[in-house]
Amino acid sequence: MISAEQNDFITRVGPGAPAGKLLRRYWQPVALADELAGPRPVKPVKLMGQDFVLFRDESGQLGMLDRDCPHRGADLAFGRLENGGIRCAFHGWLFDAKGNCLETPAEPATSKLCSRIKQSAYPVVEKAGIVFAYIGEGEPPAFPDFDCFVAPDSHTFAFKGLFECNWLQALEVGIDPAHASYLHRFFEDADTSESYGKQFRGASADSDMPITKVLREYDRPDISVEPTDYGFRLKALRKLSEDTTHVRVTNVVFPQAFVIPMSAEMTISQWHVPVDDTHCYWYAVFTSFTGPVDKQQMRDQRLKLYELPDYTSRKNKRNNYGYSIEEQLTETYTGMGDDINVHDQWAVESQGAIQDRTREHLGSTDKGIIAYRRVLVKAIEATLAGDTAPMLIDAAQASAMTGPPSIDGIGKVVDEAATEAYWQDADRARRLKSDWASARLAAAAA
Repeated sequence: MISAEQNDFITRVGPGAPAGKLLRRYWQPVALADELAGPRPVKPVKLMGQDFVLFRDESGQLGMLDRDCPHRGADLAFGRLENGGIRCAFHGWLFDAKGNCLETPAEPATSKLCSRIKQSAYPVVEKAGIVFAYIGEGEPPAFPDFDCFVAPDSHTFAFKGLFECNWLQALEVGIDPAHASYLHRFFEDADTSESYGKQFRGASADSDMPITKVLREYDRPDISVEPTDYGFRLKALRKLSEDTTHVRVTNVVFPQAFVIPMSAEMTISQWHVPVDDTHCYWYAVFTSFTGPVDKQQMRDQRLKLYELPDYTSRKNKRNNYGYSIEEQLTETYTGMGDDINVHDQWAVESQGAIQDRTREHLGSTDKGIIAYRRVLVKAIEATLAGDTAPMLIDAAQASAMTGPPSIDGIGKVVDEAATEAYWQDADRARRLKSDWASARLAAAAA
């Protein structure tokens, strides 16, 4: 339980808010690359309460500018893409991807006004099917050499979805290993051979036991949290027998991402990005260690739930998330269908637009959330004092980061040493079988 002032300190993200100042020190996902496809690659973006326009010019260069034209404040998101930039539809002022004013055509031919105008522009880069932007001061940190960023494009798939709540409660559901045994409980196990692209529907690695059975029947995980150079590693152990344990290893990447196993061959790297104080997008990169991702199947699966252009869920608070009494009695714990994204959305949105943490009572299974909040508060305080914070890394530090390992499997695990050996061996074995990951191992060993 924390005070209202402490809650505001860690949740509010506007330009002057403490948490907002921290998050502006990091690259933030602002769009899927797919959203800039088509004849007019222009997209309005709202990030941490600020409005921008994202575009790709005729040469393919990405740019992100403040959305209001510096002439008289008209909306550049309705501008024309032409002549090397985006042109305001009000008076034709033209700006390139760096914010330089190229033309003020309504002015006299001898006018020098254009040379004195500069629109605020922000670094943008495309990684793994996501466009990231940096809206902070100074130089942005380097991107770590994590699997999602180094795997070939053929082996990654990116998607996103909107949550109508604060970013922090959305993130915290992903660093809570215990909830999966309840929120995502299925009373019957589906055919695991039909689980491609679906989380918590396949079999755990090194076994034929459906993960749904593991979560349903072994619902008191032993959770541990370990600090790492990127944030935290969480281990959730479910003892199945005297010498057999289900081991699930997940990761928190500071400041607002997590990396988790989706299946034996695929991981999910997911960011929770504030639109403003009461809305956020989750952005996810699915990374395959085996063959190329079937992107069309993955996209089609998700478009059954998410509606374009804003990636809003068809099941939401306005239709009770598709809740069915009969289903809750006979099929699922929530009665809200078999897509776990709906379960998560209900859980975090039902806490309110911004969770009132003055009323919460944390338990022992919340140790990951407790650890994260401590680091978050410390990083915010350091930012306000002008000091450094976690994961503000340079290129050399970024190149030394790999993984992070994310494992969901069943092994002969009887003690802590065996647990460590199991997930490390499982991670290495998966990489050795992967064309792109084994090449990285070989390069590191050379």
